[in-house]
Amino acid sequence: MKKQPDKPFAFRGKYLFLVVLILYGVLFFVSSQSAQLAMRKSGGILLKILPVFVVVILFTALLNYFLQPRQIAKHLGRESGCKGWLWALAAGVISHGPMYAWYPLLEDLRKHGMRDGLIVVFFASRTIKIPLLPMMIDYFGLIFTLVLSFYILIGALIQGWVFEVMEQRSR
Repeated sequence: MKKQPDKPFAFRGKYLFLVVLILYGVLFFVSSQSAQLAMRKSGGILLKILPVFVVVILFTALLNYFLQPRQIAKHLGRESGCKGWLWALAAGVISHGPMYAWYPLLEDLRKHGMRDGLIVVFFASRTIKIPLLPMMIDYFGLIFTLVLSFYILIGALIQGWVFEVMEQRSR
């Protein structure tokens, strides 16, 4: 089966935006109070995530300005080796904010040569939250927290490796 080329997010996003607008319009005619409540809640969520989007956009812009694609490929590309896996683990652990806020940055890094397996590792290692570790240690103890965190990191690496193996087989 021939793989279809990916369409840019902006192209797909237009259709999603149109569908959401139509659904809000239908909801407004069915129950205007519910539509207004939904719009208020959506606006509130947008205001909450807007600062994260701004930070990610600024970070992406700085990344594009200071890093050349060959530098990114060196650290996260096909030839990155163990260093790339460790960078992806570390970046996943220290990253904060909602997961979807990282999508634009990761898409940009992918365009510059970041391996898909490293993206999987990044997402899987995000389950370790540094600000929550002290509370976890308090509730479950240091040994439990260290062992669980170690298993999460190993699991992230295994998921990334399995993804790359599956990706290789699909080619």
